Amino acid sequence: MFFFRKKNTSDANVSSLLAFMGTDLHSHLLPAVDDGVQDVDTSIHFITALQEMGIRQIITTPHVMMDRFPNSAQTLAAPYQQVSDALQQAGNQISFRHAGEYYLDESLPQLLQQPLMKVFDSVVLAEMSFMSAPPQIFQWIFDIQAAGYQVLMAHPERYSYYHQHPETYARFKERGCLLQVNLLSLTGYYGKHIKLAAEYLLQKGLADYIGTDLHHHKHLQAIQDIGNNKKLRAVLDSYPFKNRAIPLANVPV
Repeated sequence: MFFFRKKNTSDANVSSLLAFMGTDLHSHLLPAVDDGVQDVDTSIHFITALQEMGIRQIITTPHVMMDRFPNSAQTLAAPYQQVSDALQQAGNQISFRHAGEYYLDESLPQLLQQPLMKVFDSVVLAEMSFMSAPPQIFQWIFDIQAAGYQVLMAHPERYSYYHQHPETYARFKERGCLLQVNLLSLTGYYGKHIKLAAEYLLQKGLADYIGTDLHHHKHLQAIQDIGNNKKLRAVLDSYPFKNRAIPLANVPV
């Protein structure tokens, strides 16, 4: 299997591109468990590429969606071990572990019957519908908190129904949530309005963490292309993202 980069993206431009993060806490790098990578070779290629851009730790987060990707700690154990073994065989000692990206819907009570997979400490990564705002969202957040977890809301800028109500982002923070923006949102990859929402989160100091949300080769190329965007790189290097404060440790998931 062969992979190619665009010729205008130099190794020098990307060598420290993601050093400001240190830890990538949102990606889809376990093979054939969701809409992310589909084989171990691609997993290793993406992990190595992130490492070459300055990532020191990867906490990959497969989707947990009961009606589409009914993943759990049990179902993810084997694919995680496959990637870990391949890294070991390649002599790559990067800190690599997994949690999950939980889709919040009416199945939450069922999910809470078992321990949730934590990104770090008591933090769990969660997402919601892209189509419409769930009226129960703050009740679901409360239920997760009552079970002993803190919610890290994935890519709030991508929920377009909040674009006309940006005050909602502050409500999430007031309810004890952490917010994680997607790196590619700031490039316009998902569209102009999502880019503006991501910039708003940074301007207001509401974003806590940033993640690649890496799924496929097109994502990887778009991340590498940031190496040529000096203005965005300056923003990323100056914003106080908390990723680097996450310990480099293989804690249980």
